[in-house]
Amino acid sequence: MEIPYTAKARPDTGLYNAKIGIWLFLASEVMLFGALFSSYILLRVGADPGAWPHGLLNIPIGTFNTTVLITSSVTVVLGWASLKMGDFKRYRAYQAVTILCALGFLGIKSYEYNEKFTHYEVWTAKGDRVTGHLEIPGSHYFVTLKKLEDRKLETIRILPDAFHYTVPSKEQAELTKAGHAKHGEPRDIKVADIKRISAFVPTHSTYFGIYFTLTALHALHVLGGALVIAYLWGPGAKMFKTDPERYANRVEVSGLFWHFVDLVWIFVFPLFYLL
Repeated sequence: MEIPYTAKARPDTGLYNAKIGIWLFLASEVMLFGALFSSYILLRVGADPGAWPHGLLNIPIGTFNTTVLITSSVTVVLGWASLKMGDFKRYRAYQAVTILCALGFLGIKSYEYNEKFTHYEVWTAKGDRVTGHLEIPGSHYFVTLKKLEDRKLETIRILPDAFHYTVPSKEQAELTKAGHAKHGEPRDIKVADIKRISAFVPTHSTYFGIYFTLTALHALHVLGGALVIAYLWGPGAKMFKTDPERYANRVEVSGLFWHFVDLVWIFVFPLFYLL
C-alpha cells in the first residue's frame, strides 16, 4: 500500500505529510524552549540588584559561533534551492558546508564548556568574591572545598579576572583601571579562609544552571539535525534517483528544523552573552 501525499501536497492543507509533521513537532519545541527562556527571564528580573552574574561568557567566541550557525542556515536554503533546480552536485556542496558548520559549532561549544569547567569563583569568609583560574597541583576540574581539604593544601593561588559582576569589588575595579583586561596579579588565598569555591558549572548559580540546560539541549538539537542532514547527504541520497520530489521534500523538512535550531540560538546569544 502506497502512502499518499508524501511527494504531492494534500488538497485540503496544501502541504505534504512530512511538512505538516515538522510544523507540529516545531510547535512542541517552541513550548519547550519557551518555558526555559521564560524561566530565565523571570528569575533574572526577580534577582536582587547586582546579584545576577554578568560578563561570565566569552562574547567574541559566542559571536563567531553565531556567525557559523547563521552561515549554515544560508547554505541549507541554497542547497535545497539547488536541488529543486536539479543541480545535485551543487546541493551536496552546500550541504557539506552545512555539516562542517554544525561540527564547527559543536567543537567551539565544547571549547567554551571546557573553559567554564576550569574557571572558578572563590567566596571567602570576609565576604570577598574572586573569579579566575586556579594554580594548584593536580586536576583543575571540579575542584571543591572538600577536595582542597583532602589534598591538605594550606593555600591556593588564583589568577583573578578584571571583573565579572555588574557591581565589581574594589579590587576588581582597581585591576580594570590598571589595564588588566584578562587577569590581575596572582592572589594567594588560605584554604581555611574559603567559604565556598565553585567552577562555572550548573551548581555555581541559577544563571549557570539555566545556561547549561539551554545550551546543552540546543547542542543536542544541532547534533541531531546534523546527523539527519548528513544521512540525506550520504546514504539517503539514493532516493534522488528514484523519487526526486520526495527526496527534495525530506531535505526541505530537515532545513526547517535547522532554521528552528538557528532561531533558538539567536535568542540564546543576546540573553546570556550580551545582557
